[in-house]
Amino acid sequence: MYLHQLLSTMQSILHKAATRGLANHGWLRSYHTFSFGRYHNPERMGFGTLRVLNDDYVAPGRGFGKHPHENMEIISIPLSGDLKHQDSMGNTTVIRQGDVQAMSAGTGVAHSEMNANPDEPVAFLQIWVLPKHQNIAPNYSQITLDPKDSDNEFQQIVSPNPNDAGVTINQDAWFHIASLNPLTKIDYVLKNKNNGVYAFVLEGDVRMNNQVLNKRDGFGLWGIEIDFIFIKALSKARILVMEVPMG
Repeated sequence: MYLHQLLSTMQSILHKAATRGLANHGWLRSYHTFSFGRYHNPERMGFGTLRVLNDDYVAPGRGFGKHPHENMEIISIPLSGDLKHQDSMGNTTVIRQGDVQAMSAGTGVAHSEMNANPDEPVAFLQIWVLPKHQNIAPNYSQITLDPKDSDNEFQQIVSPNPNDAGVTINQDAWFHIASLNPLTKIDYVLKNKNNGVYAFVLEGDVRMNNQVLNKRDGFGLWGIEIDFIFIKALSKARILVMEVPMG
């Protein structure tokens, strides 16, 4: 089958940055790709098992006080600044730009997330993924990335396998990040052809298959009958690719 015939079997959805929901509480500015809190859009209830993608900016010294979660996989990716984390599992840590944190809430966990700095904001992505198994024992993992590992190639940052690269979550999902020089071409190879892929542009401009994406745009592909997607950087760019089950 020719490539253009394969591409025609795909389904896709585009979420431009300007169409996201916004919650502005003064100390917190949060952009919601999918329905969250007071932002409810019945056409944006997630992408497969990817349920929440929040782009958060927290004022100096402020943050989210202790609050509970259960049966959700929560991934935090700081983009700038420092985020202090405390939880009921006994973890107290600071996650910084270049770190990735994952928490399987399972049967229940409470945590807080505060800006660790008194004089500068913190920006981070908070991502929720629906779990594969319900009511597991809560789990925590955190890594520090080597930025050279994402230069013009995909660096794995989330995996379901505890012995694999990245933090571990309770779902058959894989996240990768790449920092691309202008005109760099790169393929993302799916771990499972039945999964969907949702890309979120952190910086710059890219072309993903035939769709041009700009900073903070999101683009999902599913129903894929080939085992890779292709991306070309149109400027210096950074992109997060999330492969998740669609069921």
